[in-house]
Amino acid sequence: MTVADDLSLCAGRPRTAGTGVSTAFGTFGELLQGVLPEEDGDFLVTLPVARWTMASFQADPGSDTLKVWPPHKKKALRLVSMILEDCSLRTGGQLSLETTLPEGKGLASSSADLVATARAVGNALDEPMPPRRIESYLARIEPTDGVLYPSIVAFHHRSVRLRAVLGSLPPMAVVSIDEGGAVDTVDFNRIPKPFTYGDKREYAGLLARVTEAVADRDLAEVGRVATRSARMNQVLRRKRQLDSMIRICEEEGGLGVVVGHSGTTLGILLDTADPSFVGKLASSAQACEQLAGNVTVYRTLSFH
Repeated sequence: MTVADDLSLCAGRPRTAGTGVSTAFGTFGELLQGVLPEEDGDFLVTLPVARWTMASFQADPGSDTLKVWPPHKKKALRLVSMILEDCSLRTGGQLSLETTLPEGKGLASSSADLVATARAVGNALDEPMPPRRIESYLARIEPTDGVLYPSIVAFHHRSVRLRAVLGSLPPMAVVSIDEGGAVDTVDFNRIPKPFTYGDKREYAGLLARVTEAVADRDLAEVGRVATRSARMNQVLRRKRQLDSMIRICEEEGGLGVVVGHSGTTLGILLDTADPSFVGKLASSAQACEQLAGNVTVYRTLSFH
């Protein structure tokens, strides 16, 4: 859908606006991220987790000023202006964002902010905000994760375009550590990718493997693909503790290691249906705390 297509969705609607509220989930890094041997080959495969951003937009037709809280959420405020401009609606308003996603860690916090914002503004304006329409806006702002879709998806994050809906997986836990600092998504995506043609062919194979694994609900294979993707990403953004996390995962009987490819987080995947899950969770968390001094446990999302 083009921006011109979006404009037609605004045509003929009443020029009134109220209050809209919506949410978007985050991800724990990516199950897979790399470059395919094709044009627009940059892609990722999402791992949705039970952490959210909530956006609330209160229109104020008596004002021409748009405000956002927290004040540093400038990209979300820019998105509000874009939507209002496309709908030829002159109004001020207040955008408020609340999130349980830490910023700059590779957990899709910025993507969740923007998707929740678009949906909240759409609700306030009584405007439909299907994923394709939101993508057309976000492509004008920054590379974006595939959190628009209630599914695990393969997504072209640089061009903000869905590649494929892969499906859903049984619930997993992610026992994670954070190596510290923060990564700016826009700056990261400006870094030239040092992957060879052979690497790109391997990424194509990994994408085929994870696509089949999600369809088969094969958590062990998903974990193997995630671990391989984490290793291949070391040439682009090195994780100091990756080898140690893989060792802990193997010792504790985890599924694999997943990372924020453009962030600072690493996590051990555990199957929550495993009869030994509680023990594995406790011992993995203890080992991770000894390694890094910080541990957070995330739960993945499953979808109907």
